Amino acid sequence: MFKLDFNKLPVTPLFGSRYSNFKTVCKNKTVDKGYNLKYNLSKGISALMSLTAPLENAVYNKKVKNIELKQDPVFILGHWRSGTTFVHNVLSQDQNFGYNTTYQTIFSNQMLWGQKFFKYIMGNIMPDKRPTDNLELMPDQPQEEEFTFSNVMPVSFYNFWFFPKQTMEYCEKYLLFNDISESEKAIFKEEFTRLIKTSLYNTGGKRFLSKNPPHTARVKDLLEIFPNAKFIYLVRNPYTVFESTRDFFSNVIKPLKLQEFSDDELERNILQVYTKMYDAYETDKKLIPKGNLYEMRFEDFEQAPFDITKQIYEELNIEGFEKAASGIEKYIGKKKGHKKKAYKYNPDTISKVNNNWRYALDQWDYDLIQ
Repeated sequence: MFKLDFNKLPVTPLFGSRYSNFKTVCKNKTVDKGYNLKYNLSKGISALMSLTAPLENAVYNKKVKNIELKQDPVFILGHWRSGTTFVHNVLSQDQNFGYNTTYQTIFSNQMLWGQKFFKYIMGNIMPDKRPTDNLELMPDQPQEEEFTFSNVMPVSFYNFWFFPKQTMEYCEKYLLFNDISESEKAIFKEEFTRLIKTSLYNTGGKRFLSKNPPHTARVKDLLEIFPNAKFIYLVRNPYTVFESTRDFFSNVIKPLKLQEFSDDELERNILQVYTKMYDAYETDKKLIPKGNLYEMRFEDFEQAPFDITKQIYEELNIEGFEKAASGIEKYIGKKKGHKKKAYKYNPDTISKVNNNWRYALDQWDYDLIQ
């Protein structure tokens, strides 16, 4: 089978959405000229794929729905490009953890039913590497659940990939949960719980491990659902975060968008969302019970990932490190040769970060570049 080129995708990921969700997400949204074919193709495939929804629900109700969540999740938080993927992959070597997979982010109607067939198709056509940082991309790989949220419910910040003109609207409502209705919060809880149970069933884990940058702004809401959840929060040099996020968002939006969107608009949104997310986290982290939060700089984790992982287990009172240690150490060893993009900050980046994110530089003791 041929491999898809991420930069030339003929559809958006909404092709795997529940059809009812597709219609709700796209209702009253403008699809710009030149994107109608991608929109209509996504819509048609979504309608076709949703024919298996009754079978999916039957399997869920029979085998998964009654799974008891005996432990609240462990949430890995941090702005995009702050190293959360690496930490997620390290901790997922612990077989006690279950997690959302890349496959589940797309095939919302076949997470359980028909999984073997559709996973085979996905594995043969999807790119082998992420387009943004050259990390491996596989169907069973741990993946952030916000991508799945966008295909199962309207309550997802990641709808901005398709409709970037509504980014700040989605930020206020579905990232920060400002002015969100009680019915929408109920949908979020219901679908998130369903996803967690499905993930544990599919991966064989006992405790859900989440890596999802948007959750950084939802600590209060997560604690309402999971009062004893554990949280790991990462920060990274803001200059690097800005340039890396700009590259990441730009590379992802371009093949997924259904609206025209300028680079200037993208940068303005990145600067605003970072601050709103940062402020929400700093306000709500006070609600986290003592002993349930571990904060760190990604640069420190990079220098000693095994030692700091052990420290995370100890400080958050997570059992099982001794059993998981060999797998964690082996994974870290395999990644030592991975080459990251080197950033040489241009004057524009320095000016934007200094003018907008100075507070983060100061709080986390990053050197100010003049």
